[in-house]
Amino acid sequence: MNGVVRYRMRHQTVYHYGGDVAHSHQLLHLAPRNSPSQVCLSRRISLDPQPSTLREDVDAFGNFVTRLEYDLPHDRLEVLAESSVAVSAPTDAAQSESAAWEEVRDSLCYSGRSMSAEFFEACRFRMESTYVRVKQTFSDYAEDCLVPGRPLLPAAQALMHKLHRDFTYAPGTTNIRTSVIEAFTARRGVCQDFAHIMLACLRSRGLAARYVSGYLRTTPPPGPEAGLLGADASHAWVSVFCPPLGWVDLDPTNDMRVGNEHIVVAWGRDFGDVSPLRGVIVGGGRHRLTVRVSVQAE
Repeated sequence: MNGVVRYRMRHQTVYHYGGDVAHSHQLLHLAPRNSPSQVCLSRRISLDPQPSTLREDVDAFGNFVTRLEYDLPHDRLEVLAESSVAVSAPTDAAQSESAAWEEVRDSLCYSGRSMSAEFFEACRFRMESTYVRVKQTFSDYAEDCLVPGRPLLPAAQALMHKLHRDFTYAPGTTNIRTSVIEAFTARRGVCQDFAHIMLACLRSRGLAARYVSGYLRTTPPPGPEAGLLGADASHAWVSVFCPPLGWVDLDPTNDMRVGNEHIVVAWGRDFGDVSPLRGVIVGGGRHRLTVRVSVQAE
């Protein structure tokens, strides 16, 4: 797809608790962020019950967040996020324009010399994190993609192609407690696993890459984008620091360069930084969770 596309998103989350929750704190990443290729036109969050306190903020990665506190008993929580965005397709730069991957890796290593703000910021996304491990296993897997002297963008795209070929998209086979090494060994998972594995491969080679959380349009137009995996739910992909092109987004689940059919909500080191809804509760017992997502082009 070319040009600018406007989308309307509706993300409903409902928790049914087994008993009363006496007190809770919730952190929401549900509002689309602004970027050179995306403008958030409107955003609204409806809550039932109403929280005792609500505060909107921006986190350490520049994402919009909503902080809630409940100090009255409740056995159900419904969060409805509605928003609209305008998304434009990124410039399709030639693959040869990107620097060699070893050059980028070496530039991200602090050696006592001065470093530009752009590279300094990227360094936050080259380290091991809670859900992304730096291991020789991942470095070895990426070896035939990141061959000596290869420009970074085609190398990263080759890794994306390899992951898509070797791994099976299988909803229900993994969950948030599944480690990246377990998903890698099983060779199956969901978009979150595909993203974490690709991040682990790139970071194990000393490169910077971030986890991106967002959405895909629910009903894609006819053509190559039809039948994208991960629609009708939150989606995840990878953004690679690829100078001089900047950050380039790649979707290993669908084996594609990200265009204007993806809507960015938040980015961070891994899923733990950008979970749509994360909380700490007192009481409640076991709970049942229902999530419904709809993304429609206007």
